[in-house]
Amino acid sequence: MAEVLPLRRTPAGVPVASCVLAHESKQVEAGLIRDVSMEVHAVALGELAAVLASAVPGGAIRATGFLAAKSQRSRNPVLHLNTIEFLEGN
Repeated sequence: MAEVLPLRRTPAGVPVASCVLAHESKQVEAGLIRDVSMEVHAVALGELAAVLASAVPGGAIRATGFLAAKSQRSRNPVLHLNTIEFLEGN
């Protein structure tokens, strides 16, 4: 987890937490090993938002969710988190 933003609320009062997730790995593509790195913005709503807001930047997590456009105007992807698992050592 590269960055965790403070907990906020929607106009309807639903808790929302946002973060930036960073990924680095080695992948095989066309028979060759390739170094891969990327960052993706992620968001958690409701009870999961408090869990995400308490996370420490730099910690490792395993997360599941779905990709959706940031908004109707911005088609950039945002990962909407359904589960967060803090990995050992965090």
